[in-house]
Amino acid sequence: MSYYAPDTWVVIFMNSDDPHYRVLGGWSGGYLSGDSWRFNSGITKVIEEDDRFLFIGTSGSTYACHKDMYGLRMSTAGIWNQLQEKFGDKVQMMDEGTNWLEMDWIVK
Repeated sequence: MSYYAPDTWVVIFMNSDDPHYRVLGGWSGGYLSGDSWRFNSGITKVIEEDDRFLFIGTSGSTYACHKDMYGLRMSTAGIWNQLQEKFGDKVQMMDEGTNWLEMDWIVK
């Protein structure tokens, strides 16, 4: 099982045939390596630690997301725009003030 610690992150609700929530994580690159991003497989559980949330995905991967780093940055803004163009109102970025621990991650 993989462990990822993105520099920035947002949670996106994919309201499609199989509605689910996903973490979109971004990493800032340097001179030799550009910015990068990843989607998790779909959130099934969240654990709170001191300064971060651990989002557990359907594949078993963990995204360790620092509480103060919610939002789009260069590494993810373009991806978010592409998602909106492709899926329109079927994608929604969750509000930063969302209580991640109270969410029902399994959408029926």
